[in-house]
Amino acid sequence: MDFKLTRYNSRQLWFYTKRAFWILISWILISNVMFFYEFFTLKSEGLLSSAFDFQSAFTANLIVGISAGLIGGLFTINLMEKWLRRKAFWKALFYIIGTYIAGALLISAIGALYFNSEKLGLPFYHPDVVLATQVFFSTWLFLKNFVVWLFIVLSTLIVLIVNDKYGPGVFPDYLMGRYFHPKHERRIFMFADIKNATGIAETLGEEKYFNFLKDFFRHIAPAIVQTRGEVYQYVGDEVVVSWKMKHGLRRGNAIQCYFSMQRIIKRKSRKYMKKYGIVPEFKVGYHFGPVMVGEIGAIKRDIAFSGDVLNTTARIQSICNELDVKVLASKEFANIAYKLPKGVTKIDMGKEQLKGKAEEIGLVTYKKG
Repeated sequence: MDFKLTRYNSRQLWFYTKRAFWILISWILISNVMFFYEFFTLKSEGLLSSAFDFQSAFTANLIVGISAGLIGGLFTINLMEKWLRRKAFWKALFYIIGTYIAGALLISAIGALYFNSEKLGLPFYHPDVVLATQVFFSTWLFLKNFVVWLFIVLSTLIVLIVNDKYGPGVFPDYLMGRYFHPKHERRIFMFADIKNATGIAETLGEEKYFNFLKDFFRHIAPAIVQTRGEVYQYVGDEVVVSWKMKHGLRRGNAIQCYFSMQRIIKRKSRKYMKKYGIVPEFKVGYHFGPVMVGEIGAIKRDIAFSGDVLNTTARIQSICNELDVKVLASKEFANIAYKLPKGVTKIDMGKEQLKGKAEEIGLVTYKKG
């Protein structure tokens, strides 16, 4: 297995810490619900002996829940999710099962050592406590917990993967049928396009170029997710990202997405040069406005957007090369997105006539540092 140290900025650390926190809270709640369900079930059936120590059992369960949440949230889940993204499914599944077994044994050992230490009134390292802990691993209780927590871990992974696929908040909206009937929304859009894609494709050939695109879209994904963006669609060498207004404007998320993408590609430039002999460069366009959004399709259902804002955003992005910039935004968008990421400044680019538009539109670009 490959373990590589990755440098995270404050925004990335906040994203993973917040996710780890909610996993911790969720797993502690699940652990306590399971404990009290079993406790009241056994009590109602008269199966609890007078020797049962509720306080020790509850504390041991709490230790297991907290340990599982900390290890799962901070390490295991993030690692497993990366394996599922980067490895062949059978290989990722093998790694996940191995990691889960190791984690389950460690967490169960911690809880069992505490419980038996309290029950016997001996230090956790005493041979009698260690022996009682070893016996615990052969009981039906351990086997039941092992299977239940495997289901919880896999369910958490599925939720995270589906959430990443649809974008933060999109999948819950889809399940709740929010867009079953078309509705009006105001959205921010970003069109990102690889520069000189045709030339790169001719140089690399079809198969290598496809892998080049695959790596590029995979690498920029964290920048989109961490800024609360939603991938609307991939079209050839282009990705269309949208934000709900409150998410895109908060902390300059929409603009930050571009600079995060740039930082990621720069950090991986050596890998691109080694693998392809080319480092991807890309240009982006920003605009916002009203769109009609709703579920569409019968065989493959999806959430689709319709409105002039998409055409305008595409046109803005298309003149980046003409103006010799890598990022362009409408001045209308820049006026509402006044809260910029740290170190980013806005530069006025005047007015330009966009293809298919009767009136000129004010444009700005952004620069960092």
